[in-house]
Amino acid sequence: MGAKIKKGDLVQVITGAKADRGGDRGKQGKVLKVFPEANRVLVEGINRVTKHTRAGQTESGASTGGIEVVEAPLHVSNVAVIDPESKKPTRVGFREETVETNGVKKTVRVRYAKASGKAL
Repeated sequence: MGAKIKKGDLVQVITGAKADRGGDRGKQGKVLKVFPEANRVLVEGINRVTKHTRAGQTESGASTGGIEVVEAPLHVSNVAVIDPESKKPTRVGFREETVETNGVKKTVRVRYAKASGKAL
């Protein structure tokens, strides 16, 4: 079975606190990385956390460390893929289509948005 969420997909956060209460629900972002073994996705600009890194030195003598803000992974159940037609969150389905390449017909599984039927 193929993956419902892939790197590069536009997704929307569908759970958690709303933006006016300091959360990320309703925000949209691009998937930067997928962690299939943990069922998690890293979304650009979403679930930003403060990370404290220990001070050290690089080979050139510059000091490193301090406080930085980075994205943390979200569970895949907390995000939904955006329908390319309606720009709203939708479920993802799979259908088999026949594709012809160099005169050879092949049946492949294609992801599509259930709301509009458009391929993703």
